[in-house]
Amino acid sequence: MSTHAKRERLLLADLLEAAGPDAATLCEGWRTRDLAAHVVVRERRPDAAAGSVVPALKARLERVQAEFAEKPYEELIQLIRTGPPKLSPFTIKQVDEGANVVEFYVHAEDVRRAQPDWSARELDPVFSDALWSRLEKSARLLGRKAPVGLVLRRPNGQTAVAHKGTPVVTVSGEPGELTMFLFGRQDAAKVSLDGEQEAVDRLHETKQLGI
Repeated sequence: MSTHAKRERLLLADLLEAAGPDAATLCEGWRTRDLAAHVVVRERRPDAAAGSVVPALKARLERVQAEFAEKPYEELIQLIRTGPPKLSPFTIKQVDEGANVVEFYVHAEDVRRAQPDWSARELDPVFSDALWSRLEKSARLLGRKAPVGLVLRRPNGQTAVAHKGTPVVTVSGEPGELTMFLFGRQDAAKVSLDGEQEAVDRLHETKQLGI
């Protein structure tokens, strides 16, 4: 596995373990047990995980995920820590890097930031650059349903257009915070929004960001 993906995987497992099975997360309707089950099903049951993008399979995904959520919580944590089974495409470094770095980062923050006493995590520059690289590539997909024009800006001045349109709102922050914002965690992202106030309010409140 890649260095970033492996680190974020282990951090997510540690956070889930420390929080216990019934702690809140930023994922609406999910406790930590549900989030852990989601991660395991995504890696180990591709037949069900496809339901996240194929509407006809959504019911199957929900059923399988509910079954995994009933497993002992410690077992779910161990399955996350040990990683995907040998024949999984996630064992390929490039696939792991491409698919899991952001997935595990966001879900780790889903656990951390749901707690009332959370504090911002300082990311190393290399990891921040890795997150920004992924944002540049996926910004238009994640922001395609934004109700206004949307531009992302990191502190060094680099920008990425997430959605064309007017009026335009510029969201500024570190790559990790911009990632959380663009994945629909606006309330928990430490960013600044610049633009017409009505447009800023519409963007902050929308439920349409993310996959």
